[in-house]
Amino acid sequence: MTAEQTPAPAAPSRRTLGIMLLLTVLSAVLVLTAVGRTWAEGRAGTLDVSVTGGRISELPGGLALVGLAAAVAVFAVRGAGRLAVGALTLLAGLGAAAASVAGAGDTAALDAEAARKLALTGSAATEVSHTAWPWVALVGGVLLALAGLLTLRYGRGWPAMGSRYEAPTRKAPARTETPGDLWKALDRGEDPTAV
Repeated sequence: MTAEQTPAPAAPSRRTLGIMLLLTVLSAVLVLTAVGRTWAEGRAGTLDVSVTGGRISELPGGLALVGLAAAVAVFAVRGAGRLAVGALTLLAGLGAAAASVAGAGDTAALDAEAARKLALTGSAATEVSHTAWPWVALVGGVLLALAGLLTLRYGRGWPAMGSRYEAPTRKAPARTETPGDLWKALDRGEDPTAV
């Protein structure tokens, strides 16, 4: 087979764009699912207490939403704007990962829940255990950071919205002198009253 007969490989820019979008959506699903699940549980006297990742820290879920918004923004910006979106996505992923690790062993929210259930300030939960959900959120944060790195590395070659999505510019209407000119302007679709 000659060089002329070999099929052209798929454009790396479109492939990396697809991978970035997949990583962003997957990371958001992982993080948002994880923060809605129980991260820590224990006992307050004879009562069971538990807290979700969202109660421990709202940061991972918020940063996952930032990542989703950034994935949409990639299509609306070009050049330096796209690099800024990539950097924002990278930082959001790293922040979500760090907040997930910090929340994995956190007991402050569980202690607050124990105090609330017992109606005694300063109460602490006992028999505390932690689930694997913070580590799922960590994986989601790492995937989001990878999506940011892909955007920084390959984003300049990705397609953007065309000019047809930009705000239309208005042409200045032709000066009209007579009532007949007004009707002609209307026939052309112009607004003769516009300044």
